Amino acid sequence: MTTTPRTTLLGGLSPNLAELLWRGAAAHPDHAAIIERERTTSYGELCERASAIAGALRTDGTAPGDRVAILLERGPEAAAAFLGAVAAGAIAININETLRPRQIEHILAHARARTLLTTPDLMSRLPRPLETSARIVDTTTLHGPRLHAPVTRTTDDPAQLSYTSGSTGNAKGVVLSHGNLWAVTRMVVDYLDLRADDRIASLLPFSFVYGFNQLLCALGSGSTLVVERSPIAQQLVTTVRARRVTVLAAVPPMWAQLLAMPAFNAERLPDLRIVTNAGGGLAPELVRRIREAQPHAQLFLMYGLTEALRSTYLPPHEVDAHPDAIGRAVPGSEILVLRDDGTQCVSGEVGELVQRGPTVALGYWDDPGATAQTFRPNPFRPEGTPDRERMVHSGDLVRADDDGIHYFVGRRDHMIKTLGYRVSPDEICAVLYASRLVAEAVVTSEPCAARGERIVACVALAPGATVCALDGYCKTELPRYMQPARFDVRGDLPRLPSGKFDLIRIRAEVLTTPPALDSTG
Repeated sequence: MTTTPRTTLLGGLSPNLAELLWRGAAAHPDHAAIIERERTTSYGELCERASAIAGALRTDGTAPGDRVAILLERGPEAAAAFLGAVAAGAIAININETLRPRQIEHILAHARARTLLTTPDLMSRLPRPLETSARIVDTTTLHGPRLHAPVTRTTDDPAQLSYTSGSTGNAKGVVLSHGNLWAVTRMVVDYLDLRADDRIASLLPFSFVYGFNQLLCALGSGSTLVVERSPIAQQLVTTVRARRVTVLAAVPPMWAQLLAMPAFNAERLPDLRIVTNAGGGLAPELVRRIREAQPHAQLFLMYGLTEALRSTYLPPHEVDAHPDAIGRAVPGSEILVLRDDGTQCVSGEVGELVQRGPTVALGYWDDPGATAQTFRPNPFRPEGTPDRERMVHSGDLVRADDDGIHYFVGRRDHMIKTLGYRVSPDEICAVLYASRLVAEAVVTSEPCAARGERIVACVALAPGATVCALDGYCKTELPRYMQPARFDVRGDLPRLPSGKFDLIRIRAEVLTTPPALDSTG
């Protein structure tokens, strides 16, 4: 691994992240830690299982710093395997169980994983056997001597490799330290005001940092994680109601699906008190509809990136006034908006979001070039202080207002250049959703000699909607240079394992899909 040393804001030594579970089991061993379908796993049972996995790994020779990958269905065994690996001092890697062999092999090879924890059932579902030097271990056979306490780790020791979803290019392994994960857990538990009697829905993969954060927050608050793996929106709502879920986190495509369900859109979920969005900007129209559907629930709009876990949040009392915002810097962190020359933008000026603070990752695994490009020295440090702290450059374009509230503009590498203008796909998507004529929308582009790029709106239409009506709405609400040149109508839009839209696949398909309506003739 090649990473750059940095100054932590936590200070001193930080206990092993697995202490979250060990402490919870000591404090309330019989309290429900995870509910999955009809099975309830207590804190004591989860810790017993994690300690057995940790003991087996140590007996097998796993040393601190070895990489242990976990390919298991999201649930109590996956949680125990991750925390057991970390307790043993290993660097754990959550791999989404929906990935195909080539993707899994890439992660195992790139990380130089020593062990893959999985099950014969999951291996049998793959279209072919894995080709890997990692030792494949059936977790059902792991019953080693219990590890009574997690191996001592420091704040800056790596705890996890989180492989990016690949929505914007090849996946990289982001190195997250024990200190990073402790910091984000404390921070989110605090600003969401999570309690031991909360029931937190787990709808997103553990391989996605936003999805894994639900597990950490449950452990950090001593509450219960409710796992639902069905991708069907109706089943999600049924589980939320039946299990009396109080905290619900989702990504924009999932919110669009939930809002299409009368059971969510037109019926109150009385136990629901907190809803959160991350993993992409939420169109103001969807914000308004969530508030209308569940007005008693506090809505937190949030933004983060794998390289910093969580960056901004907008408190619920500010959401109605700023539905298009991603919020303020999370506690303990600082957000800067910088120009290309590294100077700070003024209020309202668009620039790159740059973050410093305790959740900024150590770097990219075995990639010093990419690490140096993304994790850079802080040019605003006081003169004479050591040049150790690194800030993460997100590649996302934002603007901030006079009150320090930030607004997402778009990915630097996703901006569309058409007719001499730089256009944000997210701004067009917000208008598409505001029409109420679409259930899902992604805006991309295709080459055009006359325009530079032509704007293409990929949409799943709402019931009863027509492309002509949508085109007319866009012509009314958008200036000419922002109007989609054509609409690519789908039954639904492809997604990544994280639940976000698969932008690479969508753009590739756009280039080969005949137009349903060409607005330019």
